Amino acid sequence: MPTSTRKQPIIAVAGPTASGKTALAVFLAERLGAEIVNFDSVQIYKGIELATAKPTAVERRGIPHHLIDYVDPNIDYTAADWARDAQNAIDEIESRGKRVILVGGTGFYLRTLCQPLFESPQTDASLRERFRSLHKEHGAEYLHAMLAKADPEAAAKLPVRDHVRVIRALEVIEQTGRKLSELQPARPEPPELASRISLIVLSPPRDVLYEKINARTSAHFNAGLVDEVKGLLAAGVRENGNALGAHAYRRVCEYLRGERRLEAAIERSQQDVRNYAKRQLTWFRKEHRAKWFDGFGDEASVAAEVLEYAKELY
Repeated sequence: MPTSTRKQPIIAVAGPTASGKTALAVFLAERLGAEIVNFDSVQIYKGIELATAKPTAVERRGIPHHLIDYVDPNIDYTAADWARDAQNAIDEIESRGKRVILVGGTGFYLRTLCQPLFESPQTDASLRERFRSLHKEHGAEYLHAMLAKADPEAAAKLPVRDHVRVIRALEVIEQTGRKLSELQPARPEPPELASRISLIVLSPPRDVLYEKINARTSAHFNAGLVDEVKGLLAAGVRENGNALGAHAYRRVCEYLRGERRLEAAIERSQQDVRNYAKRQLTWFRKEHRAKWFDGFGDEASVAAEVLEYAKELY
């Protein structure tokens, strides 16, 4: 084991949800003397458990995991917040002579670490609630049209259904009086570690992935997802926050409000996650330096192939 890994490569394991990223990252960490830093935007929240696929203690196999299960679910944690915390975690891990493996499916988090955002205003809770109400009443297309009118250049770069980032762009305009497209070029220089990140992306067969997503989503409901959400709401977690706005949590809230039957909530959750997996694959295809591996991360042949590639990097 090297005495210092300060300038060594940092492996990032990515891919669509349910592709076996965690199993692969743990496999690599055991063999490379590494610790794991999470970049999944839902696994960061405390108490948001069943539908997040957070790794259990058994699945972690004694490998330290950082930036997981540590943010209060009523905090609207941002990609910039994560990038700051990730930089600190990586510095601390490397200071102890350990290697780092990043793992997750939130491509925007990883991109923000490598390409820091401009200094933006703090979130205004009342302003965000206003835009969220518009989203609930009129849909994502309505918000995107608002942004297209106010800042066509920014809107052209954002998918119509990416309401979270569309809302943030609208907030910036309201708070600063300036277009996001004008402010973004002023972003800071990339950190030193950006050049050391090697992105590995899993690409399992689409039909098998969708079957796995459907089965796993059903299993989350069978394991007590509705009761988990009831408990979170009773504890004061906001329905309209980022935490309960994720995937199945949003549909359970609709069920509890009487807006859907349970069967419809499960089916819509499965569709949501399948659509999310598609968006993840589209996102990572735009990362030109990514190394793609066909199959699931928990397949022995895939894990062995990735390990050989990782060893070459060092």
